[in-house]
Amino acid sequence: MPIETSITVTDRPRPGATLVAVPFDRDLTPAVPGDLEPPVPLAGLLPAHQAKGDPGEIVETPFARGEEVGRLLCYGVGDRGQAALRKAGAALARRARSREALTVVLPEGVQAAPLVEGALLASYSFSMGEQPSKAVRSIEFAGADAGEVRRGEVFARAVGLARDLANMPSSVKHPQWLAERAAEQGVPVRVWDEHELRAGGFGGLIAVGKGSPRPPRLIQLSYEPDDPDGRHIVLVGKGITFDSGGLSLKPTENMKLQKTDMAGGAVVIAVLGVLRELGVRARVTGLVASAENMPSGSAQRPSDVITQYGGRTVEVLNTDAEGRLVLADALAYADAELDPDVMVDIATLTGAVRVALGNDVGAVYATDDDLAAALLAAGDRSGDRLWRMPLVEEYAPALESSVADLANVESGSTYGAGSITAALFLREFTGKRPWAHLDIAGVGRSGSDEGVLTKGATGYGVRLLLSWLTEG
Repeated sequence: MPIETSITVTDRPRPGATLVAVPFDRDLTPAVPGDLEPPVPLAGLLPAHQAKGDPGEIVETPFARGEEVGRLLCYGVGDRGQAALRKAGAALARRARSREALTVVLPEGVQAAPLVEGALLASYSFSMGEQPSKAVRSIEFAGADAGEVRRGEVFARAVGLARDLANMPSSVKHPQWLAERAAEQGVPVRVWDEHELRAGGFGGLIAVGKGSPRPPRLIQLSYEPDDPDGRHIVLVGKGITFDSGGLSLKPTENMKLQKTDMAGGAVVIAVLGVLRELGVRARVTGLVASAENMPSGSAQRPSDVITQYGGRTVEVLNTDAEGRLVLADALAYADAELDPDVMVDIATLTGAVRVALGNDVGAVYATDDDLAAALLAAGDRSGDRLWRMPLVEEYAPALESSVADLANVESGSTYGAGSITAALFLREFTGKRPWAHLDIAGVGRSGSDEGVLTKGATGYGVRLLLSWLTEG
């Protein structure tokens, strides 16, 4: 469900506010409005609680509001950096759960956007039942710049949409459903059905999707800026709405998470929907390669040879390495038909990347150093952190096939670098254009509610790409 918490901006806390948050940093000097002084002076209260001013730290105390008793939340802001403010915002939203309203006084001289992001992202929940949301109903930001608050809200609500799309059970979600959600984002959308995909030579999408009664789709979203800067960027997202592994069947426990295997496609849809509001000046085309990977009598088999868009043949040695097949079609189409200056794909692609980087840092592979540096910087700003991984040329023989141009996985165990060889496979379809691949299999899902994350899809990549597109 969309984030339900509403946001307002005021100059100072409204007179009736009874849950008010005031900041303090490591010098333990809180910024408390004069009419909200608690019975015990904060100069003595904070040291008594052994407060340190760390982000996410909260010391709660009562204050008198006429005959009412309000609650003052003194929240630590650490070094006042963006990461600290997100953590502080998330902690406040979690402390205010089930309350009607929270008023947050901002630290002087800081950007409001990260604090707003943190608060809203921690307020996110997803349920298809009738249980009411426990998120705080409204948050008032006092002393904040309205434009900054709005930016943080746009970023957070876009992440919320990506989470919603990925969290939706696959009993509801399928490629056509995803195309319909893309059509709701306020930009022109073109959708290829299975007949057009077959006629157009999109052999990867057809092969991956043919085991399911719910056929594949290629979804194109197009954003044209009001004030173009001349760049054309193509974003490509993996949109596997459920991944059973196909005939190379996954274990049951692994399969339970696979409704979120279209998290990359969800990110592309969510990003394209807010570019105009953020004033992005580049022309941006989003491609979501969507299929359901299921076993059946019509499913592709290990050892099949398929022809990708553009004519390259691929020997399918493992039907569970399907994401790269649908992405290859979309990348080859973008290279041949869209003439982009830059291509970036995002996908929950390999389990190997989780082994390499864990669940908190995404991988970026890139053929262009400037592009890699810009994405790494955007990751640091946005909180969607990245680590650059190598495109090791010596591993390219892992993709050799005796019967096709390429194999979709290594046939043996000589190299073993599953995330790197997957990236090398995708590179074959980029036409030597500047390209980056984001493998988000580790960071695309969370196993618990913590900080800005809630259990399930994380929406990782939305803030990263929006930061890159708006700040370069």
